[in-house]
Amino acid sequence: MYTALTIAGSDSSGGAGIQADLKTFAAHGIYGLNVLTAVTAQNTCGVFAVQDISPQIIKAQLDAIYSDIAVHAVKVGMVSRHATIMALAEVLPGYRPVNLVIDPVMVSKSGYQLLESEAKGALIALLLPLADLVTPNIPEAEEIVGHRITSLPEMEQAARHLVVLGAGAALVKGGHLAGEAVDVLFDGETITHFSSPRIITVHTHGTGCTLSAAIAAQLAKGVPLIAAVRLAKAYVSLAIAHAFPLGKGVGPTHHFYELYERAGLKISTKVGEE
Repeated sequence: MYTALTIAGSDSSGGAGIQADLKTFAAHGIYGLNVLTAVTAQNTCGVFAVQDISPQIIKAQLDAIYSDIAVHAVKVGMVSRHATIMALAEVLPGYRPVNLVIDPVMVSKSGYQLLESEAKGALIALLLPLADLVTPNIPEAEEIVGHRITSLPEMEQAARHLVVLGAGAALVKGGHLAGEAVDVLFDGETITHFSSPRIITVHTHGTGCTLSAAIAAQLAKGVPLIAAVRLAKAYVSLAIAHAFPLGKGVGPTHHFYELYERAGLKISTKVGEE
């Protein structure tokens, strides 16, 4: 059985964070493991509070997993504090993680700061060099590389810069640019573009978490990087296309659409329907 570990925060509405990662792993036939870094009070309208988990408990969770279970891929999401990053940088290398995907979560869709300003330097200096792949969106990539990104050539430049900073490969996600949704991958040697039609919907809660988790799931199964990104992007596009308007704000993507289709099931969007 293949496994994947998510190191991330909890989303109480279930659309992003640990919950999205575990759903994504399950949808790919991967057994999901998790290390909780923070608890958020969150729904489709925004993030309202965060309680960070202590570095000691983060380390204890990692030790509990790695002392017992083989881990075939790791995804790192929300690591909001300097102390959290230091804890991971101290112990993760000793476990020799494979297929380590870092999604540098910085700001929620509602604008809540999920990475303390003083922690950004530690993320770049200590965690980025551990990554086999880093998956920032354009605002996150701008924060890391220190300049604006307004075009595909600038996305390519940013991806190369991220590899210079120590990541094994970089996927800069282009959802914030106009036109088709084009993501740019630099694997240390080659630039690859991944393009898909833009899906017109507001219900995109958790898409970044879901994409990085889907890539980790594919890598856990031994799929090569370029193919893993292509399959993950197709999965996320399908999940967005069939997202549903849960709550009063930005609804979640449908992590299990393909499985529901095969089983002849559908998610109702009307109150009282089953």
